[in-house]
Amino acid sequence: MSVFRGFGGAGFRARTRAMVIKEFIQLRRDRLSFAMIVMIPLMQLVLFGYAINTTPRDLPTAVLLQERNDLSRSILRALENTGYFRITHQLDDAAAFDRLLASGDVLFAIEIPAGFERAVRRGERPALLVAADATDPVAAGSALSSLGQIVLTALQHDRAIPDAAAPPFEIRNHARYNPAAKSSLNIVPGLVGTILTMTMLIFTALSVTRELERGTMESLLSMPITPIEIMLGKIVPYILVGFIQASLIVGLGILLFGVPVFGSLTLLAVLSTLFIATNLSIGYTFSTVAQNQLQAMQMSIMYFLPNILLSGFMFPFAGMPVWAQWIGETLPLTHYLRIVRAIMLKGATIGELQYDTAMMFGLMLIAMTIAVARFRRTLD
Repeated sequence: MSVFRGFGGAGFRARTRAMVIKEFIQLRRDRLSFAMIVMIPLMQLVLFGYAINTTPRDLPTAVLLQERNDLSRSILRALENTGYFRITHQLDDAAAFDRLLASGDVLFAIEIPAGFERAVRRGERPALLVAADATDPVAAGSALSSLGQIVLTALQHDRAIPDAAAPPFEIRNHARYNPAAKSSLNIVPGLVGTILTMTMLIFTALSVTRELERGTMESLLSMPITPIEIMLGKIVPYILVGFIQASLIVGLGILLFGVPVFGSLTLLAVLSTLFIATNLSIGYTFSTVAQNQLQAMQMSIMYFLPNILLSGFMFPFAGMPVWAQWIGETLPLTHYLRIVRAIMLKGATIGELQYDTAMMFGLMLIAMTIAVARFRRTLD
């Protein structure tokens, strides 16, 4: 009961008030923590309210036109009027048709075969072929489920086809790369990048601040070593750690969930190493900015939040507004998710992954440059 002795007295109230004031003063001085209090809920509100859309529209679509006539133009207008499809490519070459779908430049590829209009006029009910990139079942599902009825209704009002009791043509859907629409085929490859982002950021974000708090930075600085050598010395061991993590996730994904690997494991290993090095460089940058380990952890969480929401891991990337997609393009996880899904589910080659590889490499160089510059300023 001695703990509660004096509870409610004037001295108790004075001491408690002094501690409250002291904590507010300390919080005011810790500007990063105060910013986190405001920014994290604000960021969540903005992202969930404006950027996240579970029923994406205006999905990039390629159309292979084997013939150009009034009926094909009516079909194109009907597709765009649904709101789900945004025709970005009109092709005459079947090879380009497959290449766009495999590279991820489009989510849908629609083929209007030769002789389509003549077959419709004769009542032969030809097939309109729709291929969907089903590596993200959420993005493809809603559009595919409403495709047939919406398009046919729009065409009937267009008067481009004769009145008939039965639909004048059929729509054949082909969900490529994930025909059964298994969510595990989408989530497990994405987990590789998500887990690596979280762990690599935290590992290196704490590296420099840990040295400062333990008092070992002075010993490190007394050695004949340059900032770039210190950074590489801290990053390289964690590249091996990240590689082991990635191998473990991929291996368990194959054994437990039956996730296929159609592409090159060597290519996946090389690009995974690039992704790990990029996140380690960003984490190291945080460690040179933060004054203690708590701030480094807060910065890592602050950076991880948009990564998981705007990269396409939790929500379809194509369904986000343009400003959110621009932010997503600056995040390494966005590009790595495309890479790992394309290699594992599509068998993509380096030629089809040039853009995302170049973006990751550029982000790594920017992060390394900032980290080295910040570390030199810290030494001064």
